[in-house]
Amino acid sequence: MKLTVLLPNGFKKLGWVLLGSSILLWSIHLFFDWEPEWLVVNYFTVFNSQFFSDTTWFEFRKQNMLYTILTVFPIVGGLFVGFSKEKIEDEFINKLRLSSLLWAVLINYLLLLLVSLSVFGAAFFDVLTIHMFSVLLIFITRFNFLLWKNRKEMTDEE
Repeated sequence: MKLTVLLPNGFKKLGWVLLGSSILLWSIHLFFDWEPEWLVVNYFTVFNSQFFSDTTWFEFRKQNMLYTILTVFPIVGGLFVGFSKEKIEDEFINKLRLSSLLWAVLINYLLLLLVSLSVFGAAFFDVLTIHMFSVLLIFITRFNFLLWKNRKEMTDEE
């Protein structure tokens, strides 16, 4: 069998912390319009544009890092959770992981297709933002559900 490269199991806990804290921060930002001033820093940008006007390359610019945190934390956390080994890693777990990933990509793109036909204008940017994270979230949800279901069936048999 071909060996799948996965992160050590310990990364899963860190991933859950990053994923959970990003969801909490995102909720606070969304519901309370929270943008802390202490996160405004001079930040190096490679490319900056406001809808392709006022385009600048390679400069330092004041930026609230909350948006960067709300992008990086869920991606890194999701990758850590989804692609860390289980305590007992075998071919069945590998099959569940692959099946869940294929399922997540299919569902994600079917949803994107549906939304692309029904959401227009500036709201579509919100759809694209959600689309960045949804593959990982669907994958993690499906994979953990299948693991839970399998473990439940195993304990029911005993």
